[in-house]
Amino acid sequence: MNRKNLFLFPILLGALFIVRAQETKIYSHKDKAFQDALALYNNQQYQASQAVFEKVKVTTKDVETEANSAYYSANAAIRLGQRGADKKMEDFVERYPTSTKRNSAFLDVADYYFETGKYPYALKWYKKVDQSAMSNTDKERFNFNNGYALYASKKPKAAERYLSKVSNSPKYGSQAKYYLGYIAYEQDDYDEASARFDQITDPELLNEKLSYYQADLNFKLGNFEEAIAMAKNHLPKSDRKEISELNKIIGESYFNLEKYDEAIPYLKKYRGRRGKLSNTDYYLTGYSHYKKGDYEGAIQQFNKIIGGTNSVSQNAYYHLAECYLKLDKKPEALNAFRNASEMDFSAEIQKDALLNYARLSYEIGNAYEPVPQVMTTYLEKYPKDEHQQEIQELLVDSYITSKNFEGAMVLLEKNKGYASKETYQKVAFYRGIELFMDGDYEPAFERFSKSLRSVENPDFEARTLYWKAESAYRLNRFDEALTDFSQFEKLPASKKLEEYQDLDYNLGYCHFKLKDYGRAVAYFKNVTNSDTDDNERLNDSYLRLGDSYFVTSKYRSAQSAYHESSKLNGPERDYAAFQKAMCSGFLGNNSVKIDELNQFLTRYSKSSLRDDALFELGNSYIKSNKESIGLQTYDRLVDEFSRSKFAPRAMLRQGLVHYNANRNDQALTKLKAVVQKYPKTQEAKQAVATAKLVYVDEGRVSEYAAWARNLDFVEVTDTELDNASFESAERKYVEGKTDMAIRGYEDYLKEFPNGLHALKVNFNLAQIYFSKGNKDLALPKYQIIADRGNGEFTEQALTRVCEIYVGKQDYQSAIPYLEKLENTAEIVQNRTFAQSNLMKGYYGQKDYRQTITYAEKVLKAPKIDNRIKSDAQIMIARSAIATNNEVLAETAYKEVRKIAIGEMAAEAWFYDAYFKNKNQDFEASNVSVQKLAKDYSGHKKWGGKGLIIMAKNFYGLEDAFQATYILESVITNFTEYDDIVAQAKGELSIIKAREAQSNSSVDPNGN
Repeated sequence: MNRKNLFLFPILLGALFIVRAQETKIYSHKDKAFQDALALYNNQQYQASQAVFEKVKVTTKDVETEANSAYYSANAAIRLGQRGADKKMEDFVERYPTSTKRNSAFLDVADYYFETGKYPYALKWYKKVDQSAMSNTDKERFNFNNGYALYASKKPKAAERYLSKVSNSPKYGSQAKYYLGYIAYEQDDYDEASARFDQITDPELLNEKLSYYQADLNFKLGNFEEAIAMAKNHLPKSDRKEISELNKIIGESYFNLEKYDEAIPYLKKYRGRRGKLSNTDYYLTGYSHYKKGDYEGAIQQFNKIIGGTNSVSQNAYYHLAECYLKLDKKPEALNAFRNASEMDFSAEIQKDALLNYARLSYEIGNAYEPVPQVMTTYLEKYPKDEHQQEIQELLVDSYITSKNFEGAMVLLEKNKGYASKETYQKVAFYRGIELFMDGDYEPAFERFSKSLRSVENPDFEARTLYWKAESAYRLNRFDEALTDFSQFEKLPASKKLEEYQDLDYNLGYCHFKLKDYGRAVAYFKNVTNSDTDDNERLNDSYLRLGDSYFVTSKYRSAQSAYHESSKLNGPERDYAAFQKAMCSGFLGNNSVKIDELNQFLTRYSKSSLRDDALFELGNSYIKSNKESIGLQTYDRLVDEFSRSKFAPRAMLRQGLVHYNANRNDQALTKLKAVVQKYPKTQEAKQAVATAKLVYVDEGRVSEYAAWARNLDFVEVTDTELDNASFESAERKYVEGKTDMAIRGYEDYLKEFPNGLHALKVNFNLAQIYFSKGNKDLALPKYQIIADRGNGEFTEQALTRVCEIYVGKQDYQSAIPYLEKLENTAEIVQNRTFAQSNLMKGYYGQKDYRQTITYAEKVLKAPKIDNRIKSDAQIMIARSAIATNNEVLAETAYKEVRKIAIGEMAAEAWFYDAYFKNKNQDFEASNVSVQKLAKDYSGHKKWGGKGLIIMAKNFYGLEDAFQATYILESVITNFTEYDDIVAQAKGELSIIKAREAQSNSSVDPNGN
């Protein structure tokens, strides 16, 4: 606003000088040049006059004329803006100290600069003026001009001193009072400002400007009705900027009078300072909508309040939360209540906001902090509150509903008075189930044990005992599993539980693993005689029933069980058919066995038991005196399955057949072939022993010695000592004296590192070390067996080597063994184990193509549980993400969501939210994030990533408050995840930069 135009009345300096010139004497002719110069000066022809004055100053002999010429020349220089004009005037004062124009010079120059709006220059010259030498008229002008120049130079206190001196002046009084009032107004001294404005009588000032300031003053003094009247009166006469400000005055006045309907139109017409509204402006409009019951309208205003840290913001966030609740937008309300609860400007609002935040956390979950911790915070902050009982009950329930069972256990163990023993019993049980489903059986076993130490609820006692037994079984602690399953069976509560249906099956397996086949038979028969509709379990029970009969030589019963399994057409129907054939052989029906094995080979072209079948078929032909076809069958086995453990056995059998038929040369050829092709195997050692017999029969002992000396895996002497040393250690092993067995086996290997029994000794040692948990000692023993071809212990040793390396997450070492296990495993589960971990190993090496290949193999495997399926699907999904194949990733994550639990489920729900956000389905994406927050709050990393997606969703829905608040919360609460915090900061800076364009309360730098 150009304040100067409000009061300045042109001062015709030229006329002033003419008057002053008329007061001097009449010039003589000799002063005509001076008079001409003066006339030019008075006509504002400063440059022309200056040239003449300079000439007169040099030529005149009159001192006064010389001084006057110097004075006017300097004045002209100032008006012409010449360089050094100030210095020229100062030289005049110094050179002519007695000149009558000395004080006039200071005042005239100051007035000139004042008139041209150069107030700092004017002040410099006003300081030089001798006020005592001025007339009253000059004094008034001096005081007003000096006062205004000080005001314009932002020195209000100094300005007041001079303006006050002319406040009663007829000429300057109204203008002086206006500026004195305005100074008081700017200093928030509204009473003084109002008093001064009230004294102004100048109609021009009153009509032009004062009504605006008086309206604002009345508003600030709380006179809202008067403010409204004055502002409305002045609206038609106002410019665009003032219209905006007057609408603000009217709107806020109505707001303070609680006339919210009338306030809203005026508040919305306010354009803000420099085109930007503030958080307070949004609050006033939002609250007005809130009071009208227009919650959508209120939200649209409240949610533009970003980064507020004052009482207005706390109030706004609280009411924003209430609006969200009214519209059943509970996740949004949770954030707003949380924000209001973190501010302490109003203790009442803070407490009520925290209470509602706790209630909502329980109801819908919380991604920022564990729900029990929210409840605990409230109880600690308001220990004797009237809501204490309610929050304690919610705290107890939240342990289960939030599914943050580990955190709940820690909390309950530290604060035993927070919940009953039954609650702890349940929490420990559910945590055990989580760990069990993740395959962490040892910690699951520990949690189940803790649950059983707080027994209150008999149903949970029974369930816990069952799953503790399951954990022990998975840890190969079959005795413990049997004890717990048996105890479970005795509990009255067990019989009504779903788990009870599986009891006979599990007891059967425990006895089977403990080699108590008679009892195993009884339990598996219970399963096969039941009305179960679980064909997979029924089929498996028939197989194990058959195996139990088979091991105990009850071949006819075994055959019947295998036959029943075959009718169910399960995934192991090839195994059932093979075992049926074996039973026929043991029952003396060798021809039937041969027919059944041939049928097996025709029917099951891809069975992993084909090498077993060919070996048994060859044996059966030999036994039936069909030597030629038997030898051919052995050849077929070696050709088709050269890496099978039966290949060296078949060749050894061929050598023995030739030896028994006195075909010694052919026998030696086969036996030597076994040694050459499968060195260091047990069959190779037997081949050497048999070859020795052939050489002895042939009388070619020296040839045998020369040949045997080149073999590094057999001892050609000390056979009796070898056997004696082995038998001694083996006896201790059989007796269960493991420490003595270890010493005996280690001594044997020192003495006979390539002894006849070295492979079995290494295997037994590995088994003992492994069972004692000393996997580092077991590993090299298992590796010796795994690296020496296909023998009796090879598959089990390979599996253990893989298991140990996988347990260490050393996939680089594991992969060669996993590949070997995949190619040689006869047990389907071992092959699936190998494929599953090859999948993980290749993923760790970023070989995503191989990862997907193996994941697909795993998914095709029979009889895999949901945990393995979800592992495979997650590997496909992650590999697809890594290779930017989001179509495949989305499909895979959908499958994961159907079956996964724990962290994998959390990851799947995050990506569900991610893909929905990419498709701009923001509300559906938020539902997925909320599911993640409520059901998987224990997996904080995915919760944090999900919150960033939620922030993006809210910004897409034009809810800037939710977006910024969520991102700020992530930055504060997820400091352990640098990547998540960095992403949140990046998103927040983008949003704040955009919002700063329309909200003056937002720092454009994102701070």
